[in-house]
Amino acid sequence: MRYLEKLKTLPEFDPKDPLILGTTMHIALQESTKKAVQTYFDSYPIITDRHIEEAMKIEGLAPKARKLLPPTGKYEVTLNNKDFIGFIDMLTKNDDGTFDIWDFKYSNSKANYLKSPQLHLYKYYFEQLYGKVNKLHYLFIPKIGIRQKQDETLFQFRQRLSRAIDDYFPETCEVKYDPNQVISFLTDAKHLLEAKEFPLDKSDPFWKFSQYRKYVEKGEDYMIVLPSTKRRNIEKVTKRKLWIYGAPFSGKTTFVNEFPDPLDLTTDGNIQFVDMPYLHIKDTVEQEGRRTIRTFAWQNLKDTISELEKKDNDFKTVALDLVDDSYEMCRLFMYDKLGIEHESDDSFRAWDKVLTEFLSVIRRFMNLDYENIILISHEDTSKDITKRTGDKITAIKPNIREKVANKLAGMVDIVARLVANGDERYLNFKSDEVIFGGGRLSGIKEDHVELSYDALVKVYDQAAGQKPKKRKQTKLEDEPKTEEIEPDAEEEKPKTRKRRKRSEDVEEEQPAKTEPEEVEEQKEEKPKTRRRKKREPETETETEEQPEEEKPRTRKRRARETEEESEDDETEEKPRTRRRRKRSNDDGEQIDISDDDLPF
Repeated sequence: MRYLEKLKTLPEFDPKDPLILGTTMHIALQESTKKAVQTYFDSYPIITDRHIEEAMKIEGLAPKARKLLPPTGKYEVTLNNKDFIGFIDMLTKNDDGTFDIWDFKYSNSKANYLKSPQLHLYKYYFEQLYGKVNKLHYLFIPKIGIRQKQDETLFQFRQRLSRAIDDYFPETCEVKYDPNQVISFLTDAKHLLEAKEFPLDKSDPFWKFSQYRKYVEKGEDYMIVLPSTKRRNIEKVTKRKLWIYGAPFSGKTTFVNEFPDPLDLTTDGNIQFVDMPYLHIKDTVEQEGRRTIRTFAWQNLKDTISELEKKDNDFKTVALDLVDDSYEMCRLFMYDKLGIEHESDDSFRAWDKVLTEFLSVIRRFMNLDYENIILISHEDTSKDITKRTGDKITAIKPNIREKVANKLAGMVDIVARLVANGDERYLNFKSDEVIFGGGRLSGIKEDHVELSYDALVKVYDQAAGQKPKKRKQTKLEDEPKTEEIEPDAEEEKPKTRKRRKRSEDVEEEQPAKTEPEEVEEQKEEKPKTRRRKKREPETETETEEQPEEEKPRTRKRRARETEEESEDDETEEKPRTRRRRKRSNDDGEQIDISDDDLPF
């Protein structure tokens, strides 16, 4: 599959991946343990406690294994000719000119590797290329497979793991050369090249480690095929997913009985007055001699979903009745698995583990390939909502944790409340601040419909008949208009800011080239500045209306300047006011302002 069909699988990032662990151990033996552990961590997108424990094993076993190897040697020696490619883990040279070949195995499958033709092939092809081989060696590094117990903390487990590492020791094993192993390998290679069919050999001890095992045995396809760009037809509804909740005895189960070919997964056993098939999800107890075997209801629900996933039946509707009971079943199941009596006993992990377990199984249920998937639950009216005015109103919502309810609402098309008002019964699927409900169906005009399967189907058909609205695209033709106005605003704003700031720091009788004098002169000789502005075309984008726009702005500046001058007269700007009067009386002959002196 990998070489002929060019199929690839998605990485699983298992902390005990044999390829990653084998590479890590090779680096620890060839270079250093520190670099090996860092390489191991870099191979994963996220590090968990399990990764830390595998790193502890490598740090404890690698120094022991290094002591069994010769002090000198060459690592990663490549054998390459027209018939064979191989990589020797370690090659050492003896005093008599011969060589020893070493191969490292981080595994407990010692017996299987001793039957392998690997070292025999290395000797055969090495002697053809280089020189005589004296001995063949395996270095076996054992894997430690202990796990954390349910009643054991992480600290206690790692203490036990450290003690176990001290009790494990690598070992070397010499292999005698067998030329028949080479002949057998070459014969198998010849048959492989001539073969046209490749039957599966499950007796191969390495088959259980294959990346394609789940694909071959279970049909799990990890290759992702993207859909075409063609729009889907949504005018016909092929699957309905809804969540119905209501008070006890309101007719929830009876309503499900109207659906085509239904199967009710009941948790409370209230199916006496409906004729649809059902499975009672409950704890089961079996007696084997003196031994009592109890199977939790949650496990029975998971097994039922696994059977429904096979689609080996004729049902069109599957209902989980009640989903709030199933959440309590999940909690009891996880209590037993974690060895706790309540989530608060392990508050750091228990709440999250219970929620993850519940949502993962319910998601499998919602993904079942049937026409109608229904969740049923009781309603809860025991909590009040306080408005801003202080008034309290009763909240009506499903009898399940709010965090879980929000997750479930995202898995269905409609969350509907079944209301029983005397003899009148209807489905309310419009939410407000009091009632929990709503859905993703658009174009529905009614707030509620009568309690019947046909009325519900019409709601779906009504929503499917609504054509999606096309979004208006933004036109870019009006952009130049805004660009003509923006430069003026950008030019005028800095001028007023500069005048206000610089007018405070102006010194008396500075040279004409300094910035403060330029600001003073600009304030005093404004009539000249305006006349030159009219005569000069500053940019190509300016229009004829710009001089008209400048007039009100210059008037505003005059008003501001008079205000500033009146304020300055009271404080410290009196000498400057006198100089301005003298210069204005001279008709501008003493000061010549060039275009380069203008700050704009």
